[in-house]
Amino acid sequence: MTRDETGATRGESGAQDLVVPACDPATPLGLYIHVPFCATRCGYCDFNTYTAGELGSDSSPDTWHAAIATELALAAAAMTPTRPISTVFVGGGTPSLLGAAGLASVLDAVRDHFDLLPGAEITTESNPESTSPRFFDGLLTAGFTRVSLGMQSAAPHVLATLDRVHTPGRAVDAAREAAAAGFAHVNLDVIYGTPGESDADLDATLDAVLAAGVDHVSAYALIVEDGTAMARRVRRGELPAPDDDVLADRYEAIDARLHAAGMEWYEVSNWAQAGDPQARCRHNIGYWDSADWWGIGPGAHSHVGGVRWSTVRHPGRHASTLAAGRLPVAAVEVLDETEKHTERVMLAIRRDSGLPLSELDAAERARALETVEAGLTVLVSDRLGGDRVVLSNRGRLLADGVVRQVLTDP
Repeated sequence: MTRDETGATRGESGAQDLVVPACDPATPLGLYIHVPFCATRCGYCDFNTYTAGELGSDSSPDTWHAAIATELALAAAAMTPTRPISTVFVGGGTPSLLGAAGLASVLDAVRDHFDLLPGAEITTESNPESTSPRFFDGLLTAGFTRVSLGMQSAAPHVLATLDRVHTPGRAVDAAREAAAAGFAHVNLDVIYGTPGESDADLDATLDAVLAAGVDHVSAYALIVEDGTAMARRVRRGELPAPDDDVLADRYEAIDARLHAAGMEWYEVSNWAQAGDPQARCRHNIGYWDSADWWGIGPGAHSHVGGVRWSTVRHPGRHASTLAAGRLPVAAVEVLDETEKHTERVMLAIRRDSGLPLSELDAAERARALETVEAGLTVLVSDRLGGDRVVLSNRGRLLADGVVRQVLTDP
């Protein structure tokens, strides 16, 4: 166990190294559950995921299920008292590989140890190729309320570059099957800026998204992450790196099409049906609002009361730590007031609700107003008379730069 210069505790530590801050027991908590399994590895992905060949006999969905049940029990015991759950998000990885029965058992384990609030939002990510009408029927019966499908693109050659294995039309079919099963809230994930993607390819993808009739769309610029197969291909010159100007053009095209179809942005990379607050993902809003959530599963991250921690990444070690009766905590960081403020500014500026000027000091307020003069933000007054800065259309393309300008002394 070591402590680095930031004050973060590092190492494969146990529950004794994590002190969960006392919080108002009436304040709801978000719960994230990480499923580390994938059928194949996508070349652009750097998430904590494993194929069956990579795990060998060291871990399986059965051992993962047992570990998750134990971790939920220990997490509940670590809170005094246990807080109610307002949102559950099962992500990965490929949660749909567990099947509807497997995902239902995950939700049963949550209910065994936590109280779900009435109207709790319960989401699972799913890959289109591992879904079916029967799968969605099972999810709805189990209590899930939202489904997020990884579409990425409607162009076959783009999917091939991303190493996605579903056929171009499968995501749209899956979205329609989810709606037919009774899901009112369905999201499609899109990636734009993949090498080889043309304007026509993006148009075809957006045509398919809108034809699917979903109430939520997430669109992310391709980022070539170090250590991925795609990064190695770019380094060898087999693929060009994404072009920033092209990415900006694509973002504007996505925003225009979705806006014309009656969707509105509520976070830089997320759009939801206008006029329907329930279409927005409440779990992710909790992240952006710096609320509390507890992460369960290998490599999951948590944030409660200004304390942030992560779990051990490998499923085998994660399970063995839990079998020994310890929370599988890998690193703990207690955020100081400056770090909390930086994160608050960084996250709030990405939301359509914007950044309240009242949360800034005098110098930061002056710099925030300079972003208004530069056309990167607009000044909005809320119903209580408070002013906040909200990204303009151009500012959304430069959100990280706006954050740096507000926080950094010249």
